[in-house]
Amino acid sequence: MHFPEYRPRRLRKNENFRRLIRETKLSVDDLVFPLFATYGKGVKKPIASMPGNFQMSVDHLVKEVQRTKDLGIPAVLLFGIPETKDEMGTGAFAEHGIIQEATKAIKDAVPDILVIADLCLCEYTSHGHCGMLDSGEVDNDSTLEVYAETAVSQAKAGVDMVAPSGMMDGQIMAIREGLDDAGFETLPIMAYSAKYASCFYGPFRDAAESTPQFGDRKAYQMDPANSDEAIREIMLDVEEGADIIMVKPALPYLDVIGRAREEFDLPLAAYNVSGEFSMIKAAANLGWIDGERAMMECLTAIKRAGADIIITYFAPEAAQVLAR
Repeated sequence: MHFPEYRPRRLRKNENFRRLIRETKLSVDDLVFPLFATYGKGVKKPIASMPGNFQMSVDHLVKEVQRTKDLGIPAVLLFGIPETKDEMGTGAFAEHGIIQEATKAIKDAVPDILVIADLCLCEYTSHGHCGMLDSGEVDNDSTLEVYAETAVSQAKAGVDMVAPSGMMDGQIMAIREGLDDAGFETLPIMAYSAKYASCFYGPFRDAAESTPQFGDRKAYQMDPANSDEAIREIMLDVEEGADIIMVKPALPYLDVIGRAREEFDLPLAAYNVSGEFSMIKAAANLGWIDGERAMMECLTAIKRAGADIIITYFAPEAAQVLAR
């Protein structure tokens, strides 16, 4: 096909033509909204680095989940900020922990929305790392036992899916075995399979109060330079029993999302993380870009790369745009 016989602009000349031939179609059905649950009552604390997001006590959280459901968003992803932290992260698996109590309240008030529970320890440990420490290092295998215990605790509280994000070797197998042994063999696992040691998590660490008190997480999260390793990591999670696989962050790793889509036929999630969100918000607030258009362009790019599920702080705004 050559000009002038073929003129691609013929099918771009108005919005109806563009809609008719659009290759990638973003839907509210693709979205998951992350939320931050905290202790107390009547608490709705703004997160300065994430405009429009809050740490919320359970009473406010339930209202936000109801609003999320009313917008047509099918799922929320819960992160917890406990009242106290300790070296073992016991708040993660406590019967009346913040995630457990928030889940019960949500399922009572808004039963027909999916509640996904983040399964990590960084929000609950006094040192801010994602596992048990041994001589100042995160010990992989003892951490697996705690992850399994946390998964069972969350399942008992009524979550619809667990989402382990700690990047410990063998975590999916340990959690699957723990859930199955406790009678939760039908509860799915959304694995943070390729989670990179990224600077784009900064605002989230403000929100979840989970900044490491020493060192960093490069010894267990992935090197941003590697993509072959991501495929190996995802393969391990698939073999261990993951139901959904994930790449995190999304925008700097669209190539990894694309490779994962080509290699695996499981549902694929991508996490449009806090730094990606906050950069757009900051630039829009300064008048440098059109924030709404940037939001939709980025979410469409993640979908185009191959993601079936997009976890994003833009979810309510995007849902409203998609409903127009």
